[in-house]
Amino acid sequence: MSTNNRMSLAVHVLTWIAFDRRGSDKEVGTSQRIATSVNTNPVVIRRSLIDLREAGLVESSRSRGWTLTRDASKITLLDVYNAVGGGEIFGMHASPPDAECYVGYGIQPVLTRVYERATTALRDSLATTTIADILRDTMAQFEIGSGAEINRGP
Repeated sequence: MSTNNRMSLAVHVLTWIAFDRRGSDKEVGTSQRIATSVNTNPVVIRRSLIDLREAGLVESSRSRGWTLTRDASKITLLDVYNAVGGGEIFGMHASPPDAECYVGYGIQPVLTRVYERATTALRDSLATTTIADILRDTMAQFEIGSGAEINRGP
């Protein structure tokens, strides 16, 4: 089973843009510069930025590159989750279970209720965390450091 990393990627991208814009260097925020932080190909970043732009979270211009459309404290992780597809977190079996089996008969309605509660809890949690929170905590983590040489650029 594989995990979907689109959410983590999008949060990283938005946090990088929020960090870049608070500094004094004001270089153009290109997908190449963001890709360096994420350690991936700029094409991957551009795909993420397209989703974020369509959701109204970022915009771009030649002079400034990619920027947030509103303050980082106004962008929740739920906004990001919805931008990258949101939707179902858990899915049911690919084929229907045996309705003649005691477990097969009742498993899907029970799991549906459990999954609905879990999804609500996740969405509620994401709604209370902002990109500004992530940036603050990321900077605190950097300050704690590991003693290793770290690239200090955004």
